[in-house]
Amino acid sequence: MTGAETLQAALEPRPTFRGPLTNQKPRLVVNFGPDPWLLLAVAALVGLGAIMVFNVSYFHGQERMGDPMHFFRKHVTSIVLGIAAAAMASRISSAHYRRLAYPLLAVSIVLLLAVLVPGIGARRSGAQRWFPLGPFSFQPTEVAKFAVVLYLAASLVRKGERVRELVFGVLPHCVAVGVVALLALAEPDFGTAALVTGILIVMLFVGGARLAHLGLFAAAVLPFAIWVVVVEPYRLARVLTFLDYTKDPRGMGFQLLQSLIAFGSGGVSGVGLGQSEQKMFFLPAAHTDFIFSVIGEELGLVGACVVVALFLVVAARGLRIAARHPDPFASLLACGTTVLIVLQAALNIGVVLGCLPTKGLALPFISYGGSAMMIVLAEVGVLLALAREAG
Repeated sequence: MTGAETLQAALEPRPTFRGPLTNQKPRLVVNFGPDPWLLLAVAALVGLGAIMVFNVSYFHGQERMGDPMHFFRKHVTSIVLGIAAAAMASRISSAHYRRLAYPLLAVSIVLLLAVLVPGIGARRSGAQRWFPLGPFSFQPTEVAKFAVVLYLAASLVRKGERVRELVFGVLPHCVAVGVVALLALAEPDFGTAALVTGILIVMLFVGGARLAHLGLFAAAVLPFAIWVVVVEPYRLARVLTFLDYTKDPRGMGFQLLQSLIAFGSGGVSGVGLGQSEQKMFFLPAAHTDFIFSVIGEELGLVGACVVVALFLVVAARGLRIAARHPDPFASLLACGTTVLIVLQAALNIGVVLGCLPTKGLALPFISYGGSAMMIVLAEVGVLLALAREAG
């Protein structure tokens, strides 16, 4: 083709779309879902968690499993399965979730009972919380947490104005959630019991229960909580250690002391990604419950504040979905799911900073953990489904 022919071809009018696309131009469309800020905040937390789990568990996997990638591979697998669960959960309508409320709570109670049966549930570090599934394991308490939220949302809406009555409106919810909390304590899992109790109080308040009735409930629970702590020597030791961890620096206070050393070493900007010394077998559970300590050491106060800010974004977007949804059940479900995620994060951060007694709660989206990661990502899928309905 000569130069003149090339110029003539370039000057010829471009073909246009016909029919309903007449006079339109192709456009690149990027869709981040019904709530892009929620999705981006969760993606950032999951991405940071994957980096930190690889970083922290490398030597732990080499020492215990003979494979430095052992924990990282399982973590990535749980993320992939969690994303698939989130995708499915995001396509389910709030009406379907409402129908699942009571059956899921019943299934959760059955699973919590089954995991306590010797030979069915696996026992690790003095706790019987897991169902062994080949190379993986499953914690029924992770499902039970969301089942409590779903049940409370459905039941509070069904009771309507009668939720302001103590016997009919408040007591049945306390009994149902109390069963879940007691089964969690039997494992034992004090962290989950405290978490579902906190969710119960928040959702009763949002659902319209009287403050006097909530105060009465708190007054009734407090003596029982004290008894639960005192009756078990290891729980009492944890509380006493929390009050003064320097009295037993090589025993019960060791983990908290190493966590605070990690934060102190990190300073404002951190020692650098991958440069943590505490992860080198000084800090127990560094890749699970105390991974935030390593973040504080390697990324410093700046990195820790970024993590907290991302959880605040999750909280703000979740509560925005709750405020905008026209259906009372969906609104309560969005509120409860958001509180579940953010309250667990707050409890974990409080523990590693020495603001709360030590208890076994993972940091959502970041800590290593199979069933915990899959369920929390599925909960994000629920929020996305409700965001799509809210518009």
